[in-house]
Amino acid sequence: MTTLSLEVMNDYLSSSITSNRKTGQLNRNKLNGLLAEIDFREYLNTLGFAERISVGGWIARSVGAGNFGVETVAMFPETIFPNQDYSPTRTLTNPSHGLHTICSTFHQIGIRSYFCTPSIHNINDTHTISWKAVQLGLPTEQNYYDFPDNINGFSNRSRRYNFLGYETDVSEIPSRAIPEEFTKEHLRVTFQNRYMQETSDIDGILWGNQFTYPIEIKEKTPAPDSALGEYFGLDLGPFVKLAYYASKRGNLHSLFIVREIDNTEDRNLVNWWFIPFEKLARYASWVPRAGGKNMVGGASAVVKIPKNQFEELNRNTINQL
Repeated sequence: MTTLSLEVMNDYLSSSITSNRKTGQLNRNKLNGLLAEIDFREYLNTLGFAERISVGGWIARSVGAGNFGVETVAMFPETIFPNQDYSPTRTLTNPSHGLHTICSTFHQIGIRSYFCTPSIHNINDTHTISWKAVQLGLPTEQNYYDFPDNINGFSNRSRRYNFLGYETDVSEIPSRAIPEEFTKEHLRVTFQNRYMQETSDIDGILWGNQFTYPIEIKEKTPAPDSALGEYFGLDLGPFVKLAYYASKRGNLHSLFIVREIDNTEDRNLVNWWFIPFEKLARYASWVPRAGGKNMVGGASAVVKIPKNQFEELNRNTINQL
């Protein structure tokens, strides 16, 4: 069997996840975002909606003068779990029906979507992981091809960049989060090693009764504002990504989901909230304000959305989506 251990996955994450190069400290917002995604999936599971959400992945678009944003692809990996066999001779995994449906919606608005499945050639050696991908959302059955060879429309990287040059302390990432995060990171690095691109993560895609919803999940405490009342902030980067989805429309909508906590130290859950992007754009503050550190440790700017415009996320409201 060709497998990976949890320790090997953890070591890879320490070199791939960005951090303060002087201290090696993992950005707190990055960690809290990971934890919120885990908690959200567990919450959906308790409500009976575990099959309604996709795995996390990446959305990438082409760059370069005259080519910026011309091509857009979404990539969803099969999660690599520790001590399971991923030998190159194994039968490749069939993507779920739900992911097919989600990617069909993406295809209709011009986003090519791929399910990526890994093979491990040498035990506990991340350098020997290879990927195959199949395009989903098309009316006819497609074959697996070597990834990322089958992705066109992107310029090849002319000079190598070291995406594994960090020494990040990832000890606070819980064990249950490591397989999915490792899988996403390895897929990202594989794609970025080959192509020039602009890439952003996909927290998940929620398959609703009416529409398909890319989701942005954040952990927040409400802040006071004399003009808005209590509000939740959203960094400009995720706001623009949600706006991109909205510009495509069709049956594709998007949601900003908040795990409200009592304080940043204990992180006790207060409630789950959501707001559709159309409503978010209507009520978001026009003037951004300075925020804390973003996911890569730099300064962020946020838009403010009044808390009273969010709805509680529960079984009833999910059924109405």
